[in-house]
Amino acid sequence: MEGQRAKSFVLGQHLSVAIEKVAHGGHFIARHEGQVIFVRDAIPGELVEVVITSTGSSFYRADVVNVVKASPDRVSPPCQYSHAGGCGGCDFQHIDVARQRQLKADVIIEQFSRIAKREIRVEVEEVGDPLHWRTRISSATDDEGRIGFYASRSHTVVPVKDCLIATTGVNYHELADRRWPKKSRVEISVSSTAERSIAIAPAIRGSKSRLTQGPQLLKEDVHGHELQVTHTSFWQSHELAPEILTAVVREHVRENDFVLDLYGGVGLFTAAVIDIIGEGGHIDLIESSPSATADARRNFEQMHNVEVHAGDVEKKLDVIDRADVVVLDPPREGAGRGVLTKIAALVPCTLVYVACDPAALARDCRVLEEMGWQMTNLRAFDLFPMTHHVECVAVFEPSQNQ
Repeated sequence: MEGQRAKSFVLGQHLSVAIEKVAHGGHFIARHEGQVIFVRDAIPGELVEVVITSTGSSFYRADVVNVVKASPDRVSPPCQYSHAGGCGGCDFQHIDVARQRQLKADVIIEQFSRIAKREIRVEVEEVGDPLHWRTRISSATDDEGRIGFYASRSHTVVPVKDCLIATTGVNYHELADRRWPKKSRVEISVSSTAERSIAIAPAIRGSKSRLTQGPQLLKEDVHGHELQVTHTSFWQSHELAPEILTAVVREHVRENDFVLDLYGGVGLFTAAVIDIIGEGGHIDLIESSPSATADARRNFEQMHNVEVHAGDVEKKLDVIDRADVVVLDPPREGAGRGVLTKIAALVPCTLVYVACDPAALARDCRVLEEMGWQMTNLRAFDLFPMTHHVECVAVFEPSQNQ
């Protein structure tokens, strides 16, 4: 009946709400007069005043404008640009770092419970300093050529004099003193060998960038192997991520193994395990990015037991006839049923799944369990401190009942 419908809110409306819990994607859930509201800059347990910023058919979005009752985990953001209407990059700066990790664990647990129908326990492990960790930065410029970042859910560029999560090698404050092409994207990359490259592109989504400073190929050291990485190829953004993630993968690879490195990029995990498998082992690396596969072929051209396959992972899996260990690091949307079905058909002993989105990992976990696999280990790493993002590594093995 009409009188039983939940109340509607309008843009700009102010409401007083209680924050219930964290949601996937970095927002926090509040309910008011029958409606669900996703709130930025809050913490569970707080009483806050919010302003409605967008409306939808089943929920609203809002920003905190006043904290009535603060959580004991609320802190002053270390960055002067972390505020409503400011830089939209670091959405957890207002939260104590230890609580940030607990909230990320809560999200992983909730996603597995809701999507995978599995009750799990996980701790998000601390990784280094929560500031000065990011080696890959994508900035934007405003109509005056000042460099900065977009405000949350906005096309407005907030000029920034320094980025506190950037590594010192980025030297962001020096870049902020320059004037850049107006309304552009500025991509800064710093390698483990202290090289810095800068590329510029129009702000239009999907536009190609042009290298303007630094080497075309950055050099990254991985377990004694030098990898060359084009500025357009993917590389882990946290300076410690290659070390942390490869250490986990190496635990599951043995001498003479045939390894399948899916979504393998320029070869981070291939370089990490090539010495372990030895002359009797073999690695098939599959990657769809043209620049990354070109880098991978250059990086392993002298290694007879590494074969790089360029193209769609699901299609290229048709040429693979053996795998003892499968390592996959898919994009945010996950691997999907098609890829997982072809992996399972190879009957590997172990599958090591690196995931940047817990919801996608939970979906793929459910698919694997339907196929007779079981998750035997799950670790999570705080490789994106000050943000809601988190990296997981899950290990799957065939069920004994398979």
